[in-house]
Amino acid sequence: MGPSTRDESTAPRARFVHNFRRATADSDRDISSSSSSEEEDSNDQTDGEEEEEEEEEEEVSSDDVETEEVEEAAEPSSSSLASSQWNNFSPKKKRKQQAEVRVKEEAKPPQTTRTTKKSPITISLKKVCKVCKRSGHEAGFKGAVYVDCPMKPCFLCKRPGHTTMTCPHRVAMEHGVVPGPRRNSNTFFDYIFQRQLKAKVSMMKPPFVIPNQLECGNIRFHSRRVTCLEFHPTKDGILLSGDKKGQLGIWDYDKLHEKMVYESIHSCIVNNMKFNLDKDGVLYTSSSDGTVHCTDLETGISSPLMDLNPEGWNGPGTWRMLYGMDINTEKGLLLVADNFGFLYLLDARSRAGIGAPILIHKKGSKVVGLHCNPVQPDLLLSCGNDHLARMWDVRRIEADSSLVSLAHGRVVNSAYFSQHSGSKILTTSQDNRIRVWDSIFGNLESPSREIVHSHDFNRHLTPFRAEWDPKDHSETIAVIGRYISENYNGVALHPIDFIDTTTGKLLAEVMDPDITTISPVNKLHPRDNILASGSSRSLFIWKPKRETTSTEEQIKTKQREFIYGSSGKKKSSWHNNNDSDDDDDDFNFGSKERNKKARRADVKYTQTFKGKGKTIL
Repeated sequence: MGPSTRDESTAPRARFVHNFRRATADSDRDISSSSSSEEEDSNDQTDGEEEEEEEEEEEVSSDDVETEEVEEAAEPSSSSLASSQWNNFSPKKKRKQQAEVRVKEEAKPPQTTRTTKKSPITISLKKVCKVCKRSGHEAGFKGAVYVDCPMKPCFLCKRPGHTTMTCPHRVAMEHGVVPGPRRNSNTFFDYIFQRQLKAKVSMMKPPFVIPNQLECGNIRFHSRRVTCLEFHPTKDGILLSGDKKGQLGIWDYDKLHEKMVYESIHSCIVNNMKFNLDKDGVLYTSSSDGTVHCTDLETGISSPLMDLNPEGWNGPGTWRMLYGMDINTEKGLLLVADNFGFLYLLDARSRAGIGAPILIHKKGSKVVGLHCNPVQPDLLLSCGNDHLARMWDVRRIEADSSLVSLAHGRVVNSAYFSQHSGSKILTTSQDNRIRVWDSIFGNLESPSREIVHSHDFNRHLTPFRAEWDPKDHSETIAVIGRYISENYNGVALHPIDFIDTTTGKLLAEVMDPDITTISPVNKLHPRDNILASGSSRSLFIWKPKRETTSTEEQIKTKQREFIYGSSGKKKSSWHNNNDSDDDDDDFNFGSKERNKKARRADVKYTQTFKGKGKTIL
């Protein structure tokens, strides 16, 4: 009699019985087996159950103990009862049992395979560059020092063969610059003047005074990053600023606490500001919302002069933004340019448009700058994203009628005539070059000199623009912020550079250890030795260092005043108040205690905290 068949529902119980009998195998060895047919049939059934359970254990067992038991059952030894009974079976009975086992195995449903163990996490200590993804070197900031990728060209001069740290232009900015020629007529009057009269005549131009000491600041005056600055043409101490949100700020830095922010003039970036010299209380502003506004600073009333998007937002393909703007004072003409390469003419008196838009740059390219010649206002200088700066005659301006096109390697951020004679041109390009043309009447195919300077940025910043010093009658000094940081006593600072455009030499670096943010927007006062800088959302005023001998006077000169600006009205935390596309405000107040007090400071309630060498309001 063969082993009886079982359904799958009895499998767990069969396994339990199997394990129990294996545990009592030693006791069963002493029991003598009878030769009756009943006992033989029971043994046959037991053997069939043991074989079936041995097959199941081979599939589901995972630990070593069960594996050894399965192997023992699969290969029975002479000491076990099951193996002795199996040997006593006839060959026909063995074949029958094996056939039944195979049928049961084929009828079983396929079992789901267990998930394999995850491979262990390995940590590699190899240096991997984040720029080129190769091993063996690293690139980026290490503390206050920036390390270049050796597989890429120099970030400063854009040339291969060396890194930014070893770039010769970083060591000496005048490297490779051809100095401008000195004018000397060599007549006998010059020799007489040099030998007899020069010692008795005071210098016509006093030595240049650099505003290199931080005087005061308005911390987080704006709610977004500063985009443009302008001094009042007649009232000293008044600074105007525009930001990315479209706000217009007015700050009297002499009285420090007198400030005002207009939030309803523009809806987005204020790109340019110009005063009407006939009416110094009238300010013109152009914005990326496609409007030009005229604001009366006395009353605060603003009226639109132009709106290029009267139907609102219809997609980026039709939205027009206004960037470059300037005023032709002789004709009362307001000139503005958009992001599609067109120039618009407005009559400042009648506040109406003149003629149709004129394509002055490549169609679809952004015209970022316009500047009228201060001596001959009919000469217009424009620059744009088509890598060109062009000069025009406004009296007969039309498409493709430029007098000259000045080629650049990349986008041109700004282009200015010199402030007094109007005979020089100063441009700033994204290829880290400041280009100077000494005369607009000479050969303009190539610049007189190129000065390598760090202002190519890879983050959301206001573009850097090199500007002439309006007080410098020699027309040689320019000011511009620097992008690459320098290590000053373990702190990464971004100085503001004063450059001699005739030699390319760096005259001065203006910086302060409390200001670790980048200062792309800088403006020199037209009459005083004052520099205004816009760093992220804050404004700072710089003045020349005072030469004092008394200890008390030296302590007074070290004191600086700062006020917490109007952007504190936003209900958000101190650290998370930055926008994703703005530079971080890393102005350090000097101690944790003062930092906590500054967080509680509000615009309406001015609190004074005295610290070491500075006063924070």
